[in-house]
Amino acid sequence: MRLAVVAALLLGAAACQQPAAPVRVGRTVVLMGTTATFAAEAADRAAALARLERMVRVVEATEAELSTWRDDSALSELNRQPPGEPRSVPPPLCDLLGRLEGWREATAGAFDPAIGSLIDAWGLRAAGRRPDAAALGAARARAGWPLLGFDREACTVIRLADATLDAGAFGKGEALDGVRAAERDDPGAWLIDFGGQVAVSGGAAGTAWPVALAHPAHRDQPVAELQLAGGSLATSAASERTFSLGSGDRIGHILDPRSGAPVAWQASVAVWHPNAFTADVLSTALYVMGPDAGLDWAAARDFAACFIVPAAGSDRVTFLTTPAFEQRFPLQARGAL
Repeated sequence: MRLAVVAALLLGAAACQQPAAPVRVGRTVVLMGTTATFAAEAADRAAALARLERMVRVVEATEAELSTWRDDSALSELNRQPPGEPRSVPPPLCDLLGRLEGWREATAGAFDPAIGSLIDAWGLRAAGRRPDAAALGAARARAGWPLLGFDREACTVIRLADATLDAGAFGKGEALDGVRAAERDDPGAWLIDFGGQVAVSGGAAGTAWPVALAHPAHRDQPVAELQLAGGSLATSAASERTFSLGSGDRIGHILDPRSGAPVAWQASVAVWHPNAFTADVLSTALYVMGPDAGLDWAAARDFAACFIVPAAGSDRVTFLTTPAFEQRFPLQARGAL
């Protein structure tokens, strides 16, 4: 009996000594022209709030470097460099430009961030418009990576024309990777939902965060839920931002750099990758490629990608997934929902 009592007391003491559940806090801010929602866990509220502040500061620092929504960012300053004048770029920006060039080559131009003139021509930072043939031709003449005159070995840029970079297809991913690097030694879980791209860490406990895949045409209507314990899920869809040009004519915000026009098909693409920058780039590139070419391209390179295609005249959707996506996220439904 005495042994049983002692054992019970020991078990009770062990239970009392179990660590308390982590405290989770959240915050929403506007960065890079979109909304970012942060959630972070720590041992107590003060530590969680301090961690949240660190995470926001990292994204703000990336915004100060890359956001073309800010005139004082390093990227905006590069965009104002007079054509023909060489400009040395610091090693971090040189590394970024090298990665951008690599993805432009790998996707055969489906991803090309040197499209500032096209964004302006279509009015995608304003109310939207359809440029006439002359205006579009002039914009295309000032678009395209080769016009930047980037020398990777010398880390210099000599703009050959008034071509400008836009960070819309890579800036969020770069910021999210910055957060992951800054928080790698903290055991707590965290999540950032950054305007269509989510990055998470499950922390030491391996916490899985539920992340919804939205209907391509109805952003508030989920069609599937994924469990993320790490990495980043980037989604590209025309419905994220559309523009009415009158008489029923609408355009989306995703441009095909090869044609200079908005992508016409209506669907969405979700890409998971351990690296948020890569997920960001790929979701845009695959959307530009379309479901046929994009699915084959991603599958051949073992990328985890999912095209969500709506049925005409119905709220049903079809999931077109690569083997890597199916293996990581076995959707409960196959085919159409």
